[in-house]
Amino acid sequence: MTNNKQNPWGGGNNQTPPELDEVIRDFKNKFGNIFGGVPSKPGAPIVSKTPIFKYLFILALLVWLLFGVYIIAPAEKGVILRFGAFQEETSQGPHWHLPYPIERLNRINVEAIQDMQIGYRDAVRNRRGGNVSSESLMLTKDENMINAKFAIQYKINDAQKYLFNVANPKSTLRQVVESAIRQVIGKNSMDYILIGDRAAIADSIKEKSQELLDFYAVGLLITTVNMQDAQPPEPVQAAFSDAVKAREDKQRLINEAQTYANGILPKSRGRAARILEEARGYKSKVVSKSEGEASRFKKILTEYQKAPEVTKERLYRETMEDVLANTSKVVVDSKANNMMVLPIDKLLDNKVRTNNTMTQGMQSQQVKQDGSIRNVFRNREVR
Repeated sequence: MTNNKQNPWGGGNNQTPPELDEVIRDFKNKFGNIFGGVPSKPGAPIVSKTPIFKYLFILALLVWLLFGVYIIAPAEKGVILRFGAFQEETSQGPHWHLPYPIERLNRINVEAIQDMQIGYRDAVRNRRGGNVSSESLMLTKDENMINAKFAIQYKINDAQKYLFNVANPKSTLRQVVESAIRQVIGKNSMDYILIGDRAAIADSIKEKSQELLDFYAVGLLITTVNMQDAQPPEPVQAAFSDAVKAREDKQRLINEAQTYANGILPKSRGRAARILEEARGYKSKVVSKSEGEASRFKKILTEYQKAPEVTKERLYRETMEDVLANTSKVVVDSKANNMMVLPIDKLLDNKVRTNNTMTQGMQSQQVKQDGSIRNVFRNREVR
């Protein structure tokens, strides 16, 4: 019977085909010198003479493992990914991880402050800057359009959330901040946004934006929000400028009126106080004079009760002395029998002119003599 298990190349069940032996032998002969082997002879078994493959493998493994050593800077966080999945987060200092392709290292700078512009763009390199109307135009509470520009500064505060929770953290941040800005602008009037407390508006936007970022777990922290500019749209800027000018004129007139009031009120109060003091002085003077006259009258009454005739005569003489001292006098002898016609009116006019001349002379003399006391008394005697 024919053996069905016979090798088709004519050999036994454990024999190797001749062609395969020759191929292995040729490969051994060609590369044997490179790896330190001895050329094989025909019919010799294929056996490795040295462990060079093992050493090379160990050396390559050590070099590969050395690629896993890394150092994290103080401002960085290291995120290790094993086959794309989060493995661990490392801080500053030297560390080691399984090299690529098993694990991969991502360095995240968590201290660097980054900028973002809302409503405008700065000119960077070859990119032109300018206004971005789709971001800057907003509607206020009183249904007016306003052109607002904001500058945002932020940093990464959670590296794991920053890498895995959101596909595009920066785009998410821009949308969140725009939403918060429109919410705050929509709750305030145009006048408040233009001339109000800009710091309070920026703080409100920062607070609302951070709440949304925390809700979405983006891993970003907003450090500052600055309101760069707020103006009405360009087509209505002329009318708005007129309104602002009118408002400024109104405020200027109010300030001028307040300044005038502040200047006139103290003067009026001072004048009123002076009048009150003069009234009090006049009152005190009148009361004192009245009291003095009343006391004098009582004393005269006492003297009159003692000697009525003498008191009458004395009072008459004192009264006449006071009256005649301030009037012009013409003395005529009542015992003369001849009839005289005196130009009394001319005499009175001459007396007035004489008094005026004497007064002017006294004044000029006082100026010339520089206040000589003797001449002053002499002029008074002549007068």
